[in-house]
Amino acid sequence: MEIPGLVEITTHDELREVVPPPIGAAVAKERKELHDLDLLWLGNSPFCLIATSDADGNCDVSPKGDPAGFTKVLDRTTIAIPDRAGNRRIDGFTNLLSNPHVGLIYFVPGRTDTLRINGRARIVKEAPFFDDMVVKGNRPQLALLIEIEQIFHHCSKSFLRSQLWKPETWNPEAVPRRAVLSKTFERPDDDLTNLDEYYGQKYEESIYKVKY
Repeated sequence: MEIPGLVEITTHDELREVVPPPIGAAVAKERKELHDLDLLWLGNSPFCLIATSDADGNCDVSPKGDPAGFTKVLDRTTIAIPDRAGNRRIDGFTNLLSNPHVGLIYFVPGRTDTLRINGRARIVKEAPFFDDMVVKGNRPQLALLIEIEQIFHHCSKSFLRSQLWKPETWNPEAVPRRAVLSKTFERPDDDLTNLDEYYGQKYEESIYKVKY
């Protein structure tokens, strides 16, 4: 796509001309092992984003959520994340088979800072800790086992700019409801009334009942 007036940055030096090197504190905060405060954060986080890419650089970011503390801490450098049944695309898992590098951002609702973890992941289908990951009778069939390489807390600026946690800024009705999106992109032959029912209360009640 040709955009008049566009100026592209293509080298590291060009990038650093715009963004100076980070200050000492931003570099020094990186760690390789979980601190007690990191453990406290993970214990109170019900949601994270997992970024992966395949060997060719094709990327995916997948959300993972469960009751707070869903991430199992095995030791100071190893964590495990249960996988629950979903749409069966397994884009992130497929990426990890050719490129084990993974990036995670952990959220605590209402907090404007986040916890970031980077490392190498393996897909496991059985381990003793699976028994600790049962939620509402659902024992995961898969989990990610992540060997931590880098940990640091990220500042609040993006959340403050977006006002993400301020309910007075929320406007969920600004975009079509889930049933409309599903009919438009995924299930054009389905009745909209049936889709509304499917994505209603029954949907929430069934999320731990389904298998792959």
